[in-house]
Amino acid sequence: MRIIDLSHWIEPSPEGTPDFLRTDVSYATHEEGAGEFEQLLGVPRRLLRNEEGPSGERLSIGTHATTHVDAPWHYNSEVGGSRAETIDELPLDWFYGPGVVVDATQREDGDALTPHDMERGIADAGHELSPGDIVLVRSGRDAFYYEPDFMWRGPGVTAEATHWLFDKGVRVMGIDAWSWDAPLDRQAKEALARDEKGILWAAHQCDLPYSQIERLTNLGALPPTGFTVACFPLKIKGASAAPARVVALVDTA
Repeated sequence: MRIIDLSHWIEPSPEGTPDFLRTDVSYATHEEGAGEFEQLLGVPRRLLRNEEGPSGERLSIGTHATTHVDAPWHYNSEVGGSRAETIDELPLDWFYGPGVVVDATQREDGDALTPHDMERGIADAGHELSPGDIVLVRSGRDAFYYEPDFMWRGPGVTAEATHWLFDKGVRVMGIDAWSWDAPLDRQAKEALARDEKGILWAAHQCDLPYSQIERLTNLGALPPTGFTVACFPLKIKGASAAPARVVALVDTA
């Protein structure tokens, strides 16, 4: 079995990143660790191998700032007539299941992925959709992850396509772009021009208790079907999302 990593690094954000998307990592050296042992335990560094103590890191990260899994609480406080669930309240069996890749690499930024597109993409992958499957949309926009306009790139999965997947029993769906929806600048422009609800963030706010994986990477390394996805989110109490180490398990037998 091969394990294919579908997650981006957790690393310090570039200057100018908005606070809610920012990641900061501070690194403590082995020399500093030796000093901590001296202070905590009274043991001089000469009694440690190479006079080194433990290295360590401190992490400050937005729950949506890297490869992450969204919970219904992210979309609205109420979903389907009930209080929306937070990330720690979702069943773990959602996050381990058969995967399928829908190829959207030929679609332009802002293109709408409809129920027909989903149905055709899954058929083209040679996959028969079943409840519990995890659907991954490959847009190829992970190639722009470090570009300033990354968040404005990618096709968008429509609310109707999201409903179609949900009705088939899919509870976790992901994309290698900044958002499952179309780029927000395009949606915002249309929403303002039409002065209508249900355009901005339409797939997120489609009133369904489902989870999205956003900011995936390396989907091109996967076969279209015949693999298993593991995407367990960190257990952050009361959170709208959590970073996840998303991997695919591919049987090589």
